[in-house]
Amino acid sequence: MLLLNAKNSLLSEIKASIENNLLADNQAISTLSLTDTLRHNILKTLITYSDKIPHPASGASPINSEVSNTLSRWQVLAYVAGIDLTIAKWFESHLDALSILHEVGYDKADLGWWAVWAAEGNPIGYEQGKVSGTKAWCSAANMVDYGLITYRNANDQAQLLVVDMRQSGIEINNEEWQAVGMQATDTATLQFHEVSAIQVGRANEYLERVGFWHGAAGVAACWYGATSYLADYLISAYQQKPNDYKAMYLGQISTALAVTQQYFHYVADLIDSQPQLSHELVIRQLRSQVEKVARQVMNMVGQALGAAPFCRHAHFARLSADLPVFIRQSHGAFDLQKIGELTSVLANELTDRQDNIWQL
Repeated sequence: MLLLNAKNSLLSEIKASIENNLLADNQAISTLSLTDTLRHNILKTLITYSDKIPHPASGASPINSEVSNTLSRWQVLAYVAGIDLTIAKWFESHLDALSILHEVGYDKADLGWWAVWAAEGNPIGYEQGKVSGTKAWCSAANMVDYGLITYRNANDQAQLLVVDMRQSGIEINNEEWQAVGMQATDTATLQFHEVSAIQVGRANEYLERVGFWHGAAGVAACWYGATSYLADYLISAYQQKPNDYKAMYLGQISTALAVTQQYFHYVADLIDSQPQLSHELVIRQLRSQVEKVARQVMNMVGQALGAAPFCRHAHFARLSADLPVFIRQSHGAFDLQKIGELTSVLANELTDRQDNIWQL
């Protein structure tokens, strides 16, 4: 995997623990065929590392002097995504929930499995400690212990609620989730009927905090991790049976991934050196770049290798089906529009030494 850094001792420890899960199930990553039980076992193992995985923007790592805390976190997410994007989706959401609670000053988060459910568009009401209404696009809905959900108050301000999912009054409907890719995520629509919930954070703090964008980059690390694993299949195929067209596709993919890899390092260092800033523009650019490279890699690896890995290799086939669905957490043209607007703002801040914002 291209983002893997051998000096990240936390990643090495997590990797060894996951490989123990695979060995217990008589499997290896290269031939991985996941069952729901194995997915859950791996996720439970990952959750035990929750308090060791650094929050974004928490500076230099005390364990790995050459790996920033933010980069260390992204390396873990990228590694997990290369194994399975369903597990990565669950674990990224779990870690994001803990980081959000940390950022808004809520220090009563219980141990267990968490998820963030922030999709809007359905009515949610909260009165006298009770939440009622509908929440869509809730992954791992039947499995998590706690949900961190958003709702809009009477002033249309975003608020956060902690909901214990183990109580009565919650209907879980999986019928709308018809996706083939990311099929195993247990994504559902929830209906709350006067369910106990705890409000955390100030009004609009969820959207206005700098960590909103730091967390968005963690999702891109998942996209990148799966993409780099797909690219590894082309390396193996070329090494086993070299030819010119495989080398050509590999050259294009290698260049795109290497540039993106270095941008992850740059953005991680930027976040850790300036943790008080959101870095929205560079993170939007990072996400856009990863989405573009993911689509490029999926297309070119398929052209280079033909139908065989899609049909005969469970791990490759699953990543190829899941990744197009997962990268749709990008907002496409809207993101590009915002990048353009933010770029225009940045151009107004040129110094006397700059002709334009892209000057070397």
